[in-house]
Amino acid sequence: MQHSRAMSSLPPRAIPINRDALNQALLEAGGGFSRALSAQQDHLFADVALTISAENLAQMEAVIAAVQGVAACGQSKLAGTELGVFYGYDFHLNADGAHLIEINTNAGGAFLNALLIDSQRDADLAGQTLADASTGSARTEIDLWQRFIAMFRNEWRLVHGDAPLNSIAIVDELPTTQYLYPEFLLAKNLLERDGIEVFIVDPAELQARDDGLYVDDCKVDLIYNRLTDFSLQQFPHLLAAYENNQTLFTPNPAHYQRYADKRKLIELSDADFLQANGIAQTHINALLRGIPQTKLVSAADAEVWWAERKQWFFKPVNGYASRGAYRGDKLTKRVFEDILQADYVAQRLAMPGEISVPQNDTAITLKYDVRCYVYDGHIQLVAARLYQGQTTNFRTSGGGFALLRVVAE
Repeated sequence: MQHSRAMSSLPPRAIPINRDALNQALLEAGGGFSRALSAQQDHLFADVALTISAENLAQMEAVIAAVQGVAACGQSKLAGTELGVFYGYDFHLNADGAHLIEINTNAGGAFLNALLIDSQRDADLAGQTLADASTGSARTEIDLWQRFIAMFRNEWRLVHGDAPLNSIAIVDELPTTQYLYPEFLLAKNLLERDGIEVFIVDPAELQARDDGLYVDDCKVDLIYNRLTDFSLQQFPHLLAAYENNQTLFTPNPAHYQRYADKRKLIELSDADFLQANGIAQTHINALLRGIPQTKLVSAADAEVWWAERKQWFFKPVNGYASRGAYRGDKLTKRVFEDILQADYVAQRLAMPGEISVPQNDTAITLKYDVRCYVYDGHIQLVAARLYQGQTTNFRTSGGGFALLRVVAE
C-alpha cells in the first residue's frame, strides 16, 4: 500500500539569478568550453533559481538512504569495490511531497551545475545550495570541484590503493556531437589541473591491448563512462576490459543493474518484497511514501492497462533521457500496442511541480524536477531542471538547469 500525505512545506519560488555573472563564468571556463556552447545550448541554464523546503530535502535524503539500504541488503560488494560516480536521483515535487521518478547511474550535469553555483556565490539569493546527507545539514562553503576530484581519486584508490591515477578517458558515442559535450570539457579541465591526463573519446578510439585499453600510446587507467549502452554489449572491447579488470569503469554495468534498471523500482515500491527481504521499517516507510508504485507491463493484462492507462507513466526498462516514455493519458492505441510488445514498466503518475517564471514583460508556467547528485549514498549537490512538455528537454525558452536553494520552513 502506497503511503502519501499532504505536505506542509512552503511552495517553491523563482528568484532571478545574476545572468551577467553566469555569462562571465562561462567565458572564463577555458579549454574550449565557451566555444562549445553553441546555439543548441541556448536553453542549458535557466534565468532563475528555485527554492524548495528543508522538508522536501529531508524526504529526498530519506529515500536515497532507503535505496542504499535495499541495495546493500544481502549483497556482496561490487567487483573491485568501486562505488560509481554521479548517481542521479530524479524527483518530482508536488503537494504530496517528493516522488522518486528514476535513478540514473551516469547522470549528466553535475559539472555544469557546479559552475552555475560558483557563478552565483556573490548573488543575493535566498537559502543554501548544497546538502550533506551524512549530517542532514545544508552547507554552502564546499568546494565542489575538489569534491569531484576526490570522488574520481577515491574510485581509483578503492581498487588500486596508493598506485597513481595517471589517465582518465571520458567515453561517449561521438562525444563532440553530444548535447552535454561542454560538460566533458569542464571535467577535462578540472581533472587535468589536478595532474591527470584526460581524453574525451568515442569507444572506437579506444584500442584493446593485452593489458587494457589505450588512446594512442597512453594506457587508460579509468574510464568515466557516459555511454547509454549500460551493459556495454555494443562494445565488446570495452566489455572485455571491464570483465577482465584491465580498466576501471565508473559507473559500470554492475552499478546500473543494481540501481538504475527500471525494474528495480518495482521492488522498491513493493511492501511485500521489502518486508520479505528484511528491510528496516523506516526505510520501507520512506520508499512507499517516496516512490510511486511501479509494475511490469504485460500483454496478458492489456485490457486492464488500457482501461487504467491515465493513472500511469510508461517507461522502457532500459530507456534513458525519457526516450520512449509516455504519459498514459497521451497514449494512442498504436503506441500502446508497441509498448505491449516491448519491455516496459509503468509507474503511478506523480505530476511534476510547476512554477511561474518571469519572462520579458510577462510570466510563463514551467514544470520542474529535482536531481540529487549522489556519491556513496551522500548528496553532493541538488539542482532543478525547468521545462515545458511531457519530459525534460532543454529546448524550452526560460528553461534548463536551475540553481536550487533549500530554505527553512
